Formats: sequence, C-alpha cells, structure tokens
Amino acid sequence: MNTAFDILVIVLSCLLGIFLILSIIAAALILKLVKALREIIAKGEHLVDSAEAISETLRRNAGAVSMVKLLMSFMGNRRGRGKD
Repeated sequence: MNTAFDILVIVLSCLLGIFLILSIIAAALILKLVKALREIIAKGEHLVDSAEAISETLRRNAGAVSMVKLLMSFMGNRRGRGKD
C-alpha cells in the first residue's frame, strides 16, 4: 500500500512541476502580449489625435477656401463680361 501511495505522490509532484513551468511560461507570454497591445493602443491614440488636428485645421480653413472659390468665380465672371 505504501508503494502505491509513493508512486501517486511522485506522479502528482511531476505533474504539478510541469503545470508550474507551463504557467510561468504562459504568464510571461501574456505579459509580453499586454505590453505589445499597450504600444499599439498608444500608436492608435496618437493617430486619432493627428486626425483630429487635421480635421480641426480643415474646419478652420473651410471658410477661407469657400471665400477664395467665391472670389475666383467672381473674377471669372468679370473676365467673361469684359470680353463681351
């Protein structure tokens, strides 16, 4: 009866050791993945900030662009009338 108990303890100890090693490896890989995801999120936030800045610039300059178009169309109409 003691030999069966000893064999069971040895098998369970080996399995526990293997599980512990695999758990440590899995934890290291998960931490590496989390670090990579944080870097990707930081780059995504930077990209969104850049896009917001570009859209804000375009929004501020939209009035000036429409004014230039109006002025160009007015000048084109004046040139066309001067030839008639």
